[in-house]
Amino acid sequence: MNDLNRALVDIANIRSQMAAGTVFQGFGPAVIGVSGVLAFLTMAGQLLWPELLVRSEATMLWLWIGVAVFSFLLIAIETRARARRFHGGLADEMVQNMVLQFMPIGFAGAAVGAVILFYSPGDFWLLPGLWQMLVALGLFASQRSLPQQIMLAAAWYFLSGVVVMILGAEAGAASVLMMGVPFTIGQFMLAGLLHVAERRESDV
Repeated sequence: MNDLNRALVDIANIRSQMAAGTVFQGFGPAVIGVSGVLAFLTMAGQLLWPELLVRSEATMLWLWIGVAVFSFLLIAIETRARARRFHGGLADEMVQNMVLQFMPIGFAGAAVGAVILFYSPGDFWLLPGLWQMLVALGLFASQRSLPQQIMLAAAWYFLSGVVVMILGAEAGAASVLMMGVPFTIGQFMLAGLLHVAERRESDV
């Protein structure tokens, strides 16, 4: 029985190593593009109806949190389906690897957001830039599992995060554009880079 358990563990380890060495194709350009559209529509709505959607910085940021959660759910649903289609029997291991790579970044973003929202509302201006930098770190941390072109989007998010934090520090407040412009451009850039990578993979 010990030999059987050891063999099962060895097989699981081999599958994990195979998954770790395979480029993940679960992220679809279309749904990433949809998240960019949602970011643009949110920004446009907040600019057009500030009295309703930007009554305070907290209102503005809660709306963005809702958009982020909805986008995450859409991406997660499609990612699961695409992983099964592209990676077959390795789908579970591939998805698990991506979750483990992005989960710490997601928890960090949620924790920082909660602390600022509930305990230090005067520091709201920090959040847009911090969230963008965390997205960048998540992409950089996953570079072995994603197409190399994606690092261009990671660089965009990192640089935009730095610029947004500088602007926020100078203004002492967050703005709609600090959230909307970087995430709209970043998500469309991600979608475009994924599309290019997918086309190259299909041509091989």
